[in-house]
Amino acid sequence: MNKNFLAGIVGIFICGGLHAAEHGTEKEAEDLVAKTIAQMKAEGQDKVLAQINSRAAGTELKDLFVFVYDYGGTMLAMGPNKKMVGKNLIDMKDVDGTPLAKGMIDMVKAKGKGWYGPYKFSNPQTSSYEYKKAYCQQAVGETLACVGVYLGDKRPK
Repeated sequence: MNKNFLAGIVGIFICGGLHAAEHGTEKEAEDLVAKTIAQMKAEGQDKVLAQINSRAAGTELKDLFVFVYDYGGTMLAMGPNKKMVGKNLIDMKDVDGTPLAKGMIDMVKAKGKGWYGPYKFSNPQTSSYEYKKAYCQQAVGETLACVGVYLGDKRPK
């Protein structure tokens, strides 16, 4: 067998494996939320929000990132899209009409923490809308910290 052909096949498998590894897991999302909330309690909420908004080390993992809302629906932190910070998004819905901030806030108020979704959200890595769900938990005061996990372009069952 041609060595170049074999090397190409091995390269495809290695690159394919690396691409798949870039997606964060549900466990990693839950851990990132827990770590963020623990930091807020230990270091102060304002400091941690600034870290998230500046995309400081530890606030993102693979394709996972922390975002924080207050109970009124105002985005307090979102590193990958600072244009959203300070905006009230309580009425924002995805392209299919699924409530985003309101749904997450209502779920946290009722349960304290949990998974919300699926909903469609733009994936900056693929430049397309994909299904996503978010793990959200009561943070400091009337705020919630969330991390979403991309599920792909097919609606999960």
